[in-house]
Amino acid sequence: MSESQQRDLGRALRALRTAAGLTGETVARRASMSAGKLSKIENGKVAPTVTDVDLILTALEVSEAAKGEFLRAARVAVTEATAWRVLRRMGPWKHQQAIRAIEAQATILRLFQGQLIPGLLQTPEYAAAVFALVPGQSTESRTRAVAARIERQAVLYDTGRSFHFLICEHVLRWLICEPSVMAMQLDRLASVSRLPQVTVGLVPLDRKMPDFPMTCFGVYGDRLVIVETFHSEITTRDPKDVEVYVNTFDAFGSVALYGEEMRSRVACIRDEFLRQQETR
Repeated sequence: MSESQQRDLGRALRALRTAAGLTGETVARRASMSAGKLSKIENGKVAPTVTDVDLILTALEVSEAAKGEFLRAARVAVTEATAWRVLRRMGPWKHQQAIRAIEAQATILRLFQGQLIPGLLQTPEYAAAVFALVPGQSTESRTRAVAARIERQAVLYDTGRSFHFLICEHVLRWLICEPSVMAMQLDRLASVSRLPQVTVGLVPLDRKMPDFPMTCFGVYGDRLVIVETFHSEITTRDPKDVEVYVNTFDAFGSVALYGEEMRSRVACIRDEFLRQQETR
């Protein structure tokens, strides 16, 4: 939710409360929230969830039609899509810095990848190959983006956090660079998986799947999800959406390989790449 959307929504809720002749304390009590929280929402200092808006509107006893309009607006406000072309114009390294700031706020991070090795686990060489696929970027821009991505990885060594990665097996075989670079990347993956605060699950090709890997996504704590599509990056804070992605993550996690079983499968794929390199 942008700051302007946050302010506009807060003003509208305050106007409804004033028109109803109700005090903030009364509405807050009915909505099962503190008067302080309601005040911050009305003054645009806190971004309300869709649930917050629903509770406030119910407390104000607005009509179902009006309530529906407000809730639709709230759902749009807490779900934002930013086209990749916009992020590319801004500079990929700046986007990496923004993601780093989000990661810094989350004590629990869940990342599901059905497309690429997650950025937090990438080697510089693999990351360079990834950014080389981005059209219209200068060499300087790509170099800065790779550096910013590698800088993000320092968070992995923070023992006060926990990181949970799920990676589909086909991602490990997706040849976006030389086989030797892929082999080094898989060694890096196995190495990081041994950190006590890091869990890496491999979703194998030979097990019955609970769903389709339609997109890759990250769940930051229990309040924010970032989803990547071909045309945009979608951010949602709607609790119901967050719940969907947490449940999806858990479903894929239930069929994943972990620990030595995972590292053994990764080593087999790495050895395939090494044999490919020898024949070149």
